[in-house]
Amino acid sequence: MLKERVLSAIVLIALVLCALFLFTPFYFALALGLVATLGVWEWTQFARFKQLLARLCISAFLGAFIFLWLFTEGDYLNAGRVFENYLPFILLNSVVWWGIALLLVITYPNSAKYWGKNKPIHLLFAFATLIPFIAAVLRLRLDHYTQDPHHGLFLLLYVFVLVWAADSGAYFAGRAFGKHKLAPKVSPGKTWEGVFGGLITAVILACVFIYFSRETLLGNRAMTGFVILSVATVAISILGDLTESMFKRESGIKDSSQLIPGHGGILDRIDSLTAAVPFFTYFYFFVL
Repeated sequence: MLKERVLSAIVLIALVLCALFLFTPFYFALALGLVATLGVWEWTQFARFKQLLARLCISAFLGAFIFLWLFTEGDYLNAGRVFENYLPFILLNSVVWWGIALLLVITYPNSAKYWGKNKPIHLLFAFATLIPFIAAVLRLRLDHYTQDPHHGLFLLLYVFVLVWAADSGAYFAGRAFGKHKLAPKVSPGKTWEGVFGGLITAVILACVFIYFSRETLLGNRAMTGFVILSVATVAISILGDLTESMFKRESGIKDSSQLIPGHGGILDRIDSLTAAVPFFTYFYFFVL
């Protein structure tokens, strides 16, 4: 099992690095579209679609929408202009969705009577999660792309590293000090001590990155606001994890799928990022 996990992790890291460093913006967007389509496939389990044909048809239909959407934006993507006419609307809707998700998690399992067996609402949840994620990743990756193709790459990796490091900080703090459960009805293993450990990690990491790359990260933004945003992004990433745990618990499954040997599914790997990246992107570009 450990060997399988390690090999899968090596392959995943190699694929991600190739997409980040070697793909043109358009092909990078198509790769994201594939990830989102596989995410839709997994989400059909949350919506309790049992028949394989039904799951394939839904995934194919919604996947076609995603790819057509990306295809029509191809020229803009290659010019580093990312959904510029409606990106603020997409990302603001994402912020609203995660506010709703917080209410669902807090009130679970009572909230499940409104959405637990409602297939259209589940698919709406999937779109509200995955479409802003695609748009936000592309906006970060292609920031100032024509002037410096690697500027946005650094910005995107900052968010990824921030979430991953905070997750590790939360894990170790929870193991060492965890006594008070965060959301026992959703994810019994998470504790408030772990949350605080993750947030402290976020503060430290943000300060380190600012010290070494102040101009790249901040631009004309205030340092205090950026650090607060980094901490809030980690808090939202925890909500993303909890929300997927809630959906899996309600549908009675352990992993979103078995697409990644030893690691579960696509959504199991990106659940925190689907919340963190759109949240960070909206406030970084349109509020700070």
